[in-house]
Amino acid sequence: MLKILIPSIFMLLTTWTSPFKQLWSTILLYSLLVATLSLTWLAMPTDTGWHNINNYMASDPLSAPLLVLTCWLLPLMIIASQNHLMAEPENRQRTYISLLISLQIFLILAFSATEMIMFYVMFEATLIPTLILITRWGNQMERLNAGTYFLFYTLAGSLPLLVALLIYQNLMGSLSYLFLSYSPSTCSNLYADKMWCMACLLAFLVKIPLYGVHLWLPKAHVEAPIAGSMVLAAVLLKLGGYGMVRIMFVLEPLTKELSYPFIILALWGVIMAGSVCLRQTDLKSLIAYSSVSHMGLVAAGILIQTPWGLTGALILMIAHGLTSSALFCLANTNYERTHSRTIILARGLQMILPLMTTWWFLASLANLALPPLPNLMGEIMIITSLFNWSFYTLILTGLGTLITASYSLYMFLLTQRGSLPHHLLSMEPSHTREHLLLALHLLPLLLLTTKPELIWGWTA
Repeated sequence: MLKILIPSIFMLLTTWTSPFKQLWSTILLYSLLVATLSLTWLAMPTDTGWHNINNYMASDPLSAPLLVLTCWLLPLMIIASQNHLMAEPENRQRTYISLLISLQIFLILAFSATEMIMFYVMFEATLIPTLILITRWGNQMERLNAGTYFLFYTLAGSLPLLVALLIYQNLMGSLSYLFLSYSPSTCSNLYADKMWCMACLLAFLVKIPLYGVHLWLPKAHVEAPIAGSMVLAAVLLKLGGYGMVRIMFVLEPLTKELSYPFIILALWGVIMAGSVCLRQTDLKSLIAYSSVSHMGLVAAGILIQTPWGLTGALILMIAHGLTSSALFCLANTNYERTHSRTIILARGLQMILPLMTTWWFLASLANLALPPLPNLMGEIMIITSLFNWSFYTLILTGLGTLITASYSLYMFLLTQRGSLPHHLLSMEPSHTREHLLLALHLLPLLLLTTKPELIWGWTA
C-alpha cells in the first residue's frame, strides 16, 4: 500500500522543485508511473480476504478497483488541464497540480482505510482541495455559490454520521472493518436506533447523490474546472457508494424497513434526473444530471443487499467513472473552442472535427449502456436483483433505461450532426493530447469487457 502512497506524497515535492519548463511533462510521467504501479492492486489472491494489510490500511476486492481508478485519473486530469492553465502564473499552476495530487492522496487513504473513523476523516478531507478547485478555478461568477452548496450539503449530511460512529465506537469498542462484519447487531426497533441507522446512511446518500439531495452536484459540476468535474464524477461520487457498502453490515436487521423509502426515491430519481436531461440546454449540466440518474441505480443496488446488487453497483461505479469523465473531457474540448456550454450554439461539429465525433459516439454509447460494455453488465445485474426483490421495480428501471438512451442520443445528435452554424467556421483542430486523453478513458472501459472479474468485487 505504501509503495503507491509514498510516491504520491513525494509527487507534491516534485511539483514545487522541478523546473517550470518541464513541470507538466515531469508530473505527467510521474503520475503515469504511479498509475501503472497501482495496477498491481488488481492482482488479488483468489480468496475474498484482505490484501496488502497493515495496521491502518488494506485493500480488498471492493476497494482495489476504486483505488486503481483514483490513481488512473490523476494523469488524465493533468493532460486535460494543461491547455487552459498555460496562460496562468507559475505559482498558480503549481498550486493547481498540488491540489490534484493531495486529492489523490486523500482518496487513496479513504479507500484503503480499515478504520471507519479514518475513512470519515479522509472522506471530509477531500472537500478541501475540491472546494478550492471549484471556487478558485471555476469559470463563472456562480462558482462561490456552487462551492457553498457543495460544502454545506456534504457537511450537513456527514455530521450525523460522525455522531453515529462515535456512539458505535463507544458501544462496541472498535470501528475496524475486520471487526464490523462479525460484530453482533445493535439495531433494534427502538426509535433511537432507527435515527442512528438514518444518520449512518445520510452522509453517503448525499454524496452519491440521492435524488432530492442532489442539487449541489449540477452546480458543482457546471462551475468546476475540467479536472474538478472529472474527479467529482469519476471518484468523489463513488466515495458515497463505497461507504454505504461498508456501513451496511452494521445496520442489520433494520435495513429492510429503512431501505424501502430510499430505494423508491433512488429509482424515482433515475426517471426524474433522466427527464431533466432531456430538457437541458447546458452540456455540462446534462452530463451532471446523467450522473444523478446512474448513481440512483447504484444506490438501489447497494440498498437491497444481495450479492448481485452489490456486484452490479461496483461494476456500474467503475464504468460510470470512466464514461462520465470522458464525457466531461469532450464537453471541455467544445468549451475551449466555442467558449460556451450551450448545446445549441455548438452543433454540427462532425463537419469540422470528424475524429472527435468518433469519441463522442463511443462515449454516448457507453453512457446509454451498449453491450458488451461494463455499463450494461452493471445495469443488468442491478435490474435483475431489483426485479427479484419486487416485480414493480421493472417499470421504473425500464423507463429509466429508455430515458437514458434518449438523452444520450439527443446529446450526440445535437452536438455532432446537422448543419454547422455560421459563427463556427474558424475553429482550432483537435489535438493529439485530446485524442490521447479520450483513448486513456475509453480503452480501459473496452478492455474491461475482456476481463470483467477484476471489478466484480466479492463475488469474483
